[in-house]
Amino acid sequence: MFFERFYDDDLAQASYLVGCQQAGECLVIDPVRDIQRYLDTAAAQGLRVTHVAETHIHADYLSGGRELALRTGAQLLVSGEGEPDWQYTYTVPGMQKVRHGHTFWVGNVQVEVQHTPGHTPESISFLVTDTPRGNLPVMYFTGDFVFVGDVGRPDLLDEAAGGQDTRFQGARALFGSLKQFAELPPSLQVWPGHGAGSACGKALGAVPSTTVGYETALAWWSHYLQSGDEAGFAEELLSGQPDAPLYYGRMKAQNRDGAALLGDVAPLPELSAAEANTQMAQGVMLIDPRPREDYQRAAPTFSVNLPQPRQLATWAGWLLRPEDRDYLLLARDSQEAEALRRRLWMVGLDNVRGYVRADRAAALTTRPMLQVQPSEVQPGVAVLDVRSRAEYAGGHIPGAQQLHAGRVAWHLDALPAGEFTVHCQSGARSAAVSSWLQSLGYRAADLNGGFEAWAPGHLPRGQL
Repeated sequence: MFFERFYDDDLAQASYLVGCQQAGECLVIDPVRDIQRYLDTAAAQGLRVTHVAETHIHADYLSGGRELALRTGAQLLVSGEGEPDWQYTYTVPGMQKVRHGHTFWVGNVQVEVQHTPGHTPESISFLVTDTPRGNLPVMYFTGDFVFVGDVGRPDLLDEAAGGQDTRFQGARALFGSLKQFAELPPSLQVWPGHGAGSACGKALGAVPSTTVGYETALAWWSHYLQSGDEAGFAEELLSGQPDAPLYYGRMKAQNRDGAALLGDVAPLPELSAAEANTQMAQGVMLIDPRPREDYQRAAPTFSVNLPQPRQLATWAGWLLRPEDRDYLLLARDSQEAEALRRRLWMVGLDNVRGYVRADRAAALTTRPMLQVQPSEVQPGVAVLDVRSRAEYAGGHIPGAQQLHAGRVAWHLDALPAGEFTVHCQSGARSAAVSSWLQSLGYRAADLNGGFEAWAPGHLPRGQL
């Protein structure tokens, strides 16, 4: 049996390829839209992609399942479990909606479907047996059901997709799924859909995999399961979950109804500075990935600064809505522009018109950036804290309004009136948010150095 894990550090997302070399067939689980990685790996191993499977309707990235199945002619297997509102609505040739107990074969590799609701009602997991080695299952692909050290949060339908109190039903369902999980062989390898940094749970481990035995013995939820304390489990599970970015609602609907097909993508056109200036004047926004210090010295007129390349997709999802406008990229060359574009595919930002070379940035029209120093934040000044609820609870500027960076774009009506100061912990997230807000005309000044720079001069030592 051949196996490879593909991991995206930005969204902390894992997808997998499982193959049978004897039959020359392989299965891809939870693929992203940039499908070339799977095609290249399969070809290098002499395998054909014959099956594509999804564990659930994803909310944090746009799925490549439909794209990969149509490109290869593979059978697409998705969940037929769950509730009417969250059933897949699209079809492709050979697509099959599978339920608990369904079994399919990838060459000599047996894959059994298990319904594991909780994170979402339709969630399924894949139990894999390498039959030439024996009848004991060897791998369990859990999607967002069981992580290393944690389980998938059941509140995303409420937090980001318009649900009403679905979290409580989800928590009960998850407890039942964990009972089923605990009956599996203790040595069974568990390969989850996310790692540390994902907002799909609150305490995900950084190592890539675990085992059933390790989780049932040591995970935070294990003692609740052993004692049968479903109420205590639900209370602990639902408390302290990270803020859910609101783009999750859009992504979940797109994945339910079928992500747009990319097909054969033409290279991005290169624009002159003059062409970029014209397009920005017409409402096309420039995505500028330069370090915030470089950006803030000369911010292009209608632009957003996303200065963390490893978090480009995450922050783009937080702030940029594809339905609002088209986008341009600032990049060193065509190769970097294409790489950035592929990152944006992860969160459904397909409407990128072209790119401008970074060495032409000096010819772009610019605007001054509003910034304030920590000493300038005085009582009575309106402050927007774009950190998480947990960070805010751990210490904040008195009177500051907390609104996670991933929720700002959906709550513009809740922003302070007039001029206000934006901050995060160290200044990176607020640089992105303030640059975007200032491009839209808001008097949103960025706090230089963030809360870390403000706190030493204003909070007692014990609160730092």
